[in-house]
Amino acid sequence: MCHNMQHFLRCRSAAFPSLKSSRSGDQSGGRIVTMQDKASVFGASDLGSRQHTIKAAVLCEGIGVHKGEMARMRLAPAPIGTGIVFIRSDFTGADARIPARAEFVSSVDLGTSLRNHAGAEIATVEHLLAACAGLGVDNLFVEIDGPELPILDGSSEPFVDVLVKAGLKAQAAPRRKIRILETVEVVSGAKSASLSPLKPGEQPSMDVTIRFADPAIGVQRRVYKPSREAFLSEIADARTFGFMADVEKMRAAGLGRGASLDNAIVVDQGQIINPEGLRHDDEFVRHKILDAIGDLSLAGGPILGRFVSDQPGHAMNNALVRALIDAPHAWAWEVAEERAAAPVYAAAAG
Repeated sequence: MCHNMQHFLRCRSAAFPSLKSSRSGDQSGGRIVTMQDKASVFGASDLGSRQHTIKAAVLCEGIGVHKGEMARMRLAPAPIGTGIVFIRSDFTGADARIPARAEFVSSVDLGTSLRNHAGAEIATVEHLLAACAGLGVDNLFVEIDGPELPILDGSSEPFVDVLVKAGLKAQAAPRRKIRILETVEVVSGAKSASLSPLKPGEQPSMDVTIRFADPAIGVQRRVYKPSREAFLSEIADARTFGFMADVEKMRAAGLGRGASLDNAIVVDQGQIINPEGLRHDDEFVRHKILDAIGDLSLAGGPILGRFVSDQPGHAMNNALVRALIDAPHAWAWEVAEERAAAPVYAAAAG
């Protein structure tokens, strides 16, 4: 029996040994997946101009961080233009398919949840969506037998490993991207997030600053320029984090039931509780970028613009995507055909 919060977290780690970090091997129990493996499977750092899916179906399972329920997933190839679609295999209603699009966001409380019109819901989707966006996987069926995605090690790295195992397949259709034409911004108190047009020759970027009173985090800022290589080396392994002081409150609210030191960084009054410490000195802001990558993908495609956010979170990310969608004059679809002399633009509507 666990007698205090720190012991509770350690007990959760012992109770679910299958949730150990994928750094000791991939989630399917195979050999260790190395950076060289990932580079060879996914090729060059450029995300490319064609849509991609995976070559073969692959399985993944683990516990959900909030509901504490085991879930099994089957990731399967999807046709051109499908997008990322979650399918609740345990749902008995009329429609178990939940598209990963902004209009289906139902909650942004400690994670991003989606719900379709029939009531089928799926929670904590952001880490898988970040892996798909970071690697350029456009079309994917995600069949799952529970209401929440597995947290695995708290980062996107285990999902990357699963996608590496499946392999990536180019499809015979161009990838649609979202070109930012005018600045869109949302502000909530001291928090802000914006998307701005790129200057000629400028690369898309994400400039994120976080501010926490706890000295273990403090103020951290990082600028990330999206590419497969950068996602794999800088962002994918950054874990989610929380505070010891919040654990009791989360449990009372029915959240964090699957949390452990194997799937989250835990901070307590200036100290990192995890015995292995941090993977990066600025792992906290890297994870906020990871979350933003997943949340912004709900806009429907890669964003060609400059993302700047001060104290981001799921609520701010979702508000920004909604503001973007509601301002069709501020963006346009861009279709970059292979070997084309210039991109092809389309109106934002549709």
